[in-house]
Amino acid sequence: MATDVLIPKLGMTMTEGTLAEWMIPDGAEVKAGQILYHLETEKIEFDVEAESDGTVAHLVPAGTTLPPGALVGYVLAPGETRPIAPTPSALPGIGASPAQQEVRPVQQSSGAGGGVASPIARRLAGEAGLDLASVTGSGPGGRITEADVRAALSSTPAPAAPEARQAPTAEVLASPLARKLAQSLRVDLALVRGTGPGGRITQEDVEAAASAAPPAPASVPPQRGLPGTIVPMRAMRKVIAERMHASLQEMAQLTMAMEVVMDDAVKLRGQLIEEWASQSIRPSYTDLVIKAVAKSLVLHPRLNARVTAAGIELEPTIAIGMAVALDEGLVVPVVRDADYATLREIAAETTRLAEAARNGKLAMDDMAGQTFSVTALGMAGIDFFTPIINPPNVAILGVGRVHDGTAWVGNLPVRRQVMTLSLTVDHRAVDGAPGAAFLNEVRALLESPYRLLI
Repeated sequence: MATDVLIPKLGMTMTEGTLAEWMIPDGAEVKAGQILYHLETEKIEFDVEAESDGTVAHLVPAGTTLPPGALVGYVLAPGETRPIAPTPSALPGIGASPAQQEVRPVQQSSGAGGGVASPIARRLAGEAGLDLASVTGSGPGGRITEADVRAALSSTPAPAAPEARQAPTAEVLASPLARKLAQSLRVDLALVRGTGPGGRITQEDVEAAASAAPPAPASVPPQRGLPGTIVPMRAMRKVIAERMHASLQEMAQLTMAMEVVMDDAVKLRGQLIEEWASQSIRPSYTDLVIKAVAKSLVLHPRLNARVTAAGIELEPTIAIGMAVALDEGLVVPVVRDADYATLREIAAETTRLAEAARNGKLAMDDMAGQTFSVTALGMAGIDFFTPIINPPNVAILGVGRVHDGTAWVGNLPVRRQVMTLSLTVDHRAVDGAPGAAFLNEVRALLESPYRLLI
């Protein structure tokens, strides 16, 4: 019996997901546990694995966006025929017209056999400069598969002097973790031989290539996109664009800044790093800020709220979102009940969330329910900036770098460690004076940081 391949529901807040790339070609064999396709949601990326052995049958092309539970394909048992595919209107979340158009294959080249080409076959042919019209497809209905393209390439003599070209890393078949690792290790994925399913590049392949390759010469400039190149907006980037634009369109945002003397906070952090080293917990300045914000929100609940049609709704809990920058965008995992958590617990949780974010292992529920956000650019050398509120919150706090400053004691200048905090509030819910009072409370806590431990 055929095994349904579905869009999984990855969290209570997930409403849709995009099948970004099929990792197993249509008509190819798959083993249970192999990665079938790469899923993108508005917040995370996820590899969906096969639940059984068999032959893969695609129902929708890469790039299709569907709700959780939607049918996207089958895994057929040996000797089993492909079930009659449901019409687009029968697929969950897809209406008749015009939504039917969403599941039609697009930009697929016909091969000599009259069939279309799989996404992987098209990409492989494009990278090699192979005309798909010269390839006979062996897949269902004459569909050109990855194996057909590789067979054609092996039988085609290479030109004597091929024109040098740059293949974008994003077009190489590689796991999300392999892509991130390759970028950090400066490994060109186009030169890495994949050992995963269908030649997919794995984390181990990148690590092996990095250890074997000599360091790149400093004179080689980084690869840049050609002028006029259009970079497609992936699901995460698209959501960031929509939300940030909506935030500025719908809110009356006001940003104010305040300098904080961090001498005692710097000393406390150094002591805590030593004390918690055996527990592998290393508190950051952002951890101190998150705890100070949580304690301050208890005294200033109007900044822990949302604007609704009925009025200003005060949130029942304090959940601090911490912005984490990724190559493909920004995610905001949440530290829940931060007002009740100890500083050590906050430091451990932010470390876990940041590592999960960078490794692509955040769950949807890790990023749901924030009531206030903290975003830091101090590590980039930024002192002041104007953070944009993440709806439906009414405030966000930006954290600058800790650097040398000057304070006056009588007539004498004294060297101080200082940091600038940038608070943006929604003026519909918070006026300037209450915002300043909240910011003063955060500053007072950071300048007397022992209060963060009680």
